Amino acid sequence: MVRRHRPRIRHGAGFWLVAATFLIVMAYSTVPTPLYPLYQQRDGFPTFVITAIFAAYAVGVIVSLYFAGHISDWLGRRRILVVAVLISAVSALLFLMWADVPGLIAARFINGVSIGIITATATAHLGELRSVVRPEENSVIAASVSGAANLGGLSLGPLIGGLFATFLAAPLELPHLVFLVVLLASAVALLLVPETVKVPDQAPRYRPQRLSVPAGARSPFLVAAFGAFSGFAVLGLFTSLAPTFLISTFMTRDHLIAGATSFAVFAAAAAGQLLLSPLAVRTQFGLAIIACSVGLPLVAVGALLPQLAVFIAGGAVAGLGVGLLFKGAVSTAMSVADPLRKGETLALIFLIAYAGLAIPALLVGAALSVASATVVLLVFLVIVLAATTVAAGIMRQRAPRIRRTETARRANSDQMS
Repeated sequence: MVRRHRPRIRHGAGFWLVAATFLIVMAYSTVPTPLYPLYQQRDGFPTFVITAIFAAYAVGVIVSLYFAGHISDWLGRRRILVVAVLISAVSALLFLMWADVPGLIAARFINGVSIGIITATATAHLGELRSVVRPEENSVIAASVSGAANLGGLSLGPLIGGLFATFLAAPLELPHLVFLVVLLASAVALLLVPETVKVPDQAPRYRPQRLSVPAGARSPFLVAAFGAFSGFAVLGLFTSLAPTFLISTFMTRDHLIAGATSFAVFAAAAAGQLLLSPLAVRTQFGLAIIACSVGLPLVAVGALLPQLAVFIAGGAVAGLGVGLLFKGAVSTAMSVADPLRKGETLALIFLIAYAGLAIPALLVGAALSVASATVVLLVFLVIVLAATTVAAGIMRQRAPRIRRTETARRANSDQMS
């Protein structure tokens, strides 16, 4: 049976409810970004501990993608989404009840587990819900909404954390309490969403995520994975170490500025995915190359001068390019995936992407103990500039050539429907 209980809302409303829940869970995952200096000031730990706390989150994402990112293919999307949201709520409880460094690491790891589960599951669920409502529509719209919820949530989290830290009391407790309530309400609301997977009477034997690419599509998938890895490496820098760079390079301890810096990068990535989706795929990849080629050097210039406005502007421009690159990578993975194993393919692409979030951030954090922040930042920017532009260039060459008139016709059709 596809579902045991008749849903109370239609697929169209379910699509937007899943998107909103996806955004909320992703937002909570980055709320601690501007709060790390407060934890550091309170407990007196070195900068590398911040990267370790952040890495615990990324490791949680990777572990859950490997062990649970694909199980919604046979256990059902809705059920697994509810579990993911409740796990995120558990991490909020840990933040409130165990605020020492071991507790922070445990809370971030558990939060990462929830992200790993929800990322692949919500992306697949959104695509399937949209296909029921608009069967004639291609997958670009669902991928755009999914990417915007993903990166949009990541952008809102630091801004919300910065606002709590700047204007409200108890900044290390109140954000987690508020999100605990919101997450529990979201889990209840998800019970109303239609199921899109035919759940078998007897579940197949469990196995971890297969680390394999779709049959017959090895080359395009690997290029897409490289793009996702390099793009998330840029995002990881602003998620984990932006407040540290703001203190060491720009001598500012303003928590709202720290949150706004990360917000600018992720918001630009999310906005680019939504606003530029009517453009041809090759055009989007071309813009990704230009944005990364302009934005990442601007970040370097801002750090060298130093000029905070240039630093933030460069991050926003680079974020635009990374958002387009990441959306292209996910769209490529979805287009080459076996329909019966779409969850597996998406889990793998996100696993690789979040490895890009964790590994470079750990290397940067370790390098800060032996080199200045400016030197580490410049070396990192050179590497990711080469990686993102090469990946986007290869995917642009392989993207289908779509005439402008055809692209415009599809955009008009989407707006009319």
